[in-house]
Amino acid sequence: MNTLEDTTLKNIITESLKTSLSYDEYREMVKSLVQENSTTGHQKTEDLVNYTMLNDRRMKRWDKTVKISEEIKTKFSNFYGNVTWLVITESWCGDAAHVIPVLHKLAELSEGINLRLVLRDANDELMDQFLTNGGRAIAKLIMIDSTTKEVLGTFGPRPSEATKLVENYKQKHGKITPEFKEDLQIWYNKDKGQNIIEDIIKLFKL
Repeated sequence: MNTLEDTTLKNIITESLKTSLSYDEYREMVKSLVQENSTTGHQKTEDLVNYTMLNDRRMKRWDKTVKISEEIKTKFSNFYGNVTWLVITESWCGDAAHVIPVLHKLAELSEGINLRLVLRDANDELMDQFLTNGGRAIAKLIMIDSTTKEVLGTFGPRPSEATKLVENYKQKHGKITPEFKEDLQIWYNKDKGQNIIEDIIKLFKL
């Protein structure tokens, strides 16, 4: 990346952070959307409204049940850097509903980690800097040096094991089916966030 591109990216990140939400603010927003029978994003279809309702329940469950080992807690509590975890999401995204509560639990373990969330459809410039195989897949975590706004790494849209499941299924069947999406949700429920934690530990180099 040349100097101009680097400066442009830092400016995009800075502007996106101005409208970002804390985890608690995001959760409250999703709860309000459920009450309003609505959803985030440009499209307001019945399916997406229903996904938002389902995801609110998922996040509520994960907020209560995500378990982090004492070893991992120690690693994060001993981190004294100053980083921002900026997550691109939408309320209807199934993967995000599983991933974001885990990221929140990890970020809570260190005062040096600031978790912020932004909506994909309201941040086109940011999203287009972090495409996955040319697509605007979410949830996307961008790890940023809070002082310099330098990008330190990215994660998403899914944990590594879920990504393999999706890729293998696409190779065999050509596309993702509703049946497979149900199987993927079962995988998330069985894994209980542990693959996400493993991936973040590797990326964060703790």
